Amino acid sequence: MTEATDSPEAPQAERARADAGWAALAGVLAGGAGLAVAELVAAVVAPGSSTLFAGGAAVIDAVPPGLKDFAVQWFGTNDKAVLLGSMGVVLAAGAALAGWLQLRRPPYGVLLMSAVGVVGAMVAVLRPDATPLWALPSIVGLGVGVLLLRAAVARLRPAPGGAASGGRTASGGVDRRGFLAVSGLAAGAAVLALAGSRVLSAGSTAVSAVREKLRLPTARTTAPPVPAGADLDVEGITPYVTPNPDFYRIDTALIVPQVNPQDWSLRVHGLVDEPFEITWDELLALPLEEHHVTLACVSNTVGGDLIGNALWLGYPIRALLERAKPRAGADMVLSTSDDGFTAGTPLEVLQDPDRDSLLAIGMNGEPLPVEHGFPARLVVPGLYGYVSATKWVTSLEVTTFDADQGYWTPRGWSALGPIKVESRIDVPRGSVSAGAVTVAGVAWAQHTGIGEVQVRADDGDWVTAELAETVGPDTWRQWHVSIDLDAGDHTLAVRATDADGLVQTEDEAPPAPDGATGWHTVNVSVS
Repeated sequence: MTEATDSPEAPQAERARADAGWAALAGVLAGGAGLAVAELVAAVVAPGSSTLFAGGAAVIDAVPPGLKDFAVQWFGTNDKAVLLGSMGVVLAAGAALAGWLQLRRPPYGVLLMSAVGVVGAMVAVLRPDATPLWALPSIVGLGVGVLLLRAAVARLRPAPGGAASGGRTASGGVDRRGFLAVSGLAAGAAVLALAGSRVLSAGSTAVSAVREKLRLPTARTTAPPVPAGADLDVEGITPYVTPNPDFYRIDTALIVPQVNPQDWSLRVHGLVDEPFEITWDELLALPLEEHHVTLACVSNTVGGDLIGNALWLGYPIRALLERAKPRAGADMVLSTSDDGFTAGTPLEVLQDPDRDSLLAIGMNGEPLPVEHGFPARLVVPGLYGYVSATKWVTSLEVTTFDADQGYWTPRGWSALGPIKVESRIDVPRGSVSAGAVTVAGVAWAQHTGIGEVQVRADDGDWVTAELAETVGPDTWRQWHVSIDLDAGDHTLAVRATDADGLVQTEDEAPPAPDGATGWHTVNVSVS
């Protein structure tokens, strides 16, 4: 019998595994440094040329409606952060693989990293309003990442014959001190590049500073005051006017456009007899109007919170169109954002004298928040935002639905997007005590108005709720009702009827392609 001993190859295999792990780390550090340098160059070229943000925008453009709805449903207004985080994880994994390949199968690691950089450059130059210079961030970042990767991994590869030379150790010929030095250089480059990009990207701070100093003119036509009975004294119910910080934000902009009002202008053109362009100062000099309008996102699920009500200040879009004089046959206005987003709105809606569609510059008594479209956006009662609520708007082109499409229409969404009759239960949620239970929430049918709201417990009779006061038909409306509930588990349901008698449908449908439908239900435990 012989005594078992460790194989001579065991220490070598362990060193190989350790070196593979270090190589993967080198890939991550080199890739991170490359991306950071790309951000620095993008801060000089154009924010949209960033490898990460251009790639993220391309992903948003490419995803099918179902995946978009899934992201919004699960992550809400955090969808962009989740997208960027997911991209970061994927890129880190790819960079780790590149490091491993560069050690085990050179030069495949360099080739993999180069492929990512080339794709990033191509995606950037294909973005709306891009120039050939938009490829520069990805190319420079690629060069930095490849150089650092090669330098770091070369120090993990044994010298020929395993002899000690050039600072390598005789034990396997690996220069670990050199590897750590290059890795530290990569990490330092990443930190410095990111810091530099933030300094150069101070335009966002500059625009915010301009906004903070801005004083909006007084409206020529002021909105009627919110009635005292519009906000019910019910704990947990959504307020009638949504504070700006709480207003939902759903759009395609990974980088919030930074538009200085002094550099902004709106072009009204297309199938019109008198095209024109209006500047910020000219807009401020016009007779502005105030209107309360509730906006809703088409991605809002039944009972969801992608909806809000605000007091908007702006100039009537119909007046802009009257000045331009649309030609016969035109039936759509294609609005374009500073970041390239487009929305197609029916011309007759924007020309409707009974609909307060605005080129808005103010929100709840202050200039538009930057993330909500500063300096100017569209606000159109009765239509989902994807066909009407263009932020950072710079162009209104009078055209036709046959000739043009908004951003979401070719991606499977309806071209028209009228808001559907909907209602939501805000309270109660969870557990309540037996007896008289207050059920309350909001209902909306923008531009038509809410005529009635009914609630039922389980399969019981519908009970008509008391409606709160409202400014007008373009906003949502609070409601409440008291229902007796015995101990046990119960399901509450709500349905609304608009002012024309249209009853909210029970048929359930997802947001795509023209808005979710169904009755909102909540489960409560009564003790």
